[in-house]
Amino acid sequence: MRRLLLCGLLCVIGLEGSALAKVAGKGVQVVSDEAHQRVDVAIDGKPFTSYVWPSTLKKPVLYPLIAADGVTVSRGYPLAPRDGERVDHPHHAGMWFNYGNVDGFDFWNNSDAIKPEGRGKMGTIHHQKVVSVKSGQNQGELVVDSLWTTGSGKDILKQTTRYVFSQKGDQRFIDTITTLTALDKVVFHDDKEGVLGIRVAHFLESPTEKGGMFNDANGNPTKVEASPAGATGVYLTSEGVKGDAVWATRGRWCELTGNTDGHTESIAILDHTKNPGYPTYWHARGYGLFAANPLGRKIFDPKATQFDYTMEKGQDTTFRYRVILMSHAAPSDEMNRDADAFEAEYK
Repeated sequence: MRRLLLCGLLCVIGLEGSALAKVAGKGVQVVSDEAHQRVDVAIDGKPFTSYVWPSTLKKPVLYPLIAADGVTVSRGYPLAPRDGERVDHPHHAGMWFNYGNVDGFDFWNNSDAIKPEGRGKMGTIHHQKVVSVKSGQNQGELVVDSLWTTGSGKDILKQTTRYVFSQKGDQRFIDTITTLTALDKVVFHDDKEGVLGIRVAHFLESPTEKGGMFNDANGNPTKVEASPAGATGVYLTSEGVKGDAVWATRGRWCELTGNTDGHTESIAILDHTKNPGYPTYWHARGYGLFAANPLGRKIFDPKATQFDYTMEKGQDTTFRYRVILMSHAAPSDEMNRDADAFEAEYK
């Protein structure tokens, strides 16, 4: 149990921990260390997460995700592998925002595992700059700029993301307000790989995951094994759908709950009515991928109309999500209140 509770701290230190020593004091501290390609976030001196853009990834991510009681709820691999966890899907790192088919380029599945002959089909999201950081007694903020570049070298989207970090009781909140600006006409083709993704710790995987072959946006298969002992995760949506049946359903929120060493931990993703494609489809897999995808439609429901979301040159589109880490299982009425509060805050 001690090893698990300390894992969050060790994971942060393992990713160039020079800035962590500075993240101390009361309130929400957001400390930039651009020399080490990271911004660290702590609450009352305890690690929460870090925004990182290491050269080994093809996108910036939040990693790790640590609950208020110190339990790490995100997978370690590929940034800091841990014993007994899966090592499939090397592009699933922490928490990220991207998509599987933008103008025919795959931004979701890109990683160093892609063979040289396949890299021209991929896309990369390049961190550009830390625009601002702000610490505070009740919340901290981080604003960053990124650039979406196709495998042919064309810049197609500018991304500005505002992260808001806070805590109330045993709930930790990450609000992500992401604005994309089209540098040319851009089409997000109907695809299952998107957009806000989290790869969760082993104990949050489904105990009924049977494994199998999963194809990416280019039809490339990835083998996933059945869940070994210790997987306890169960999904629940705002529509009352539960467990493995959640995949390809829609809802205003989805919660994933599991248990480890006497601790109950939950991750919830809340959608917003102003987001394109609301209510989102849940690309939620038993092997540990938890994602909200509002831009896929026919890929999830063969009876639906093709949904190719198009942005004209100069057009802005904003996606708003709230991610909650909770050291308890939240009933539906609590989740509905949280979703209502999120709606009211970002009208």
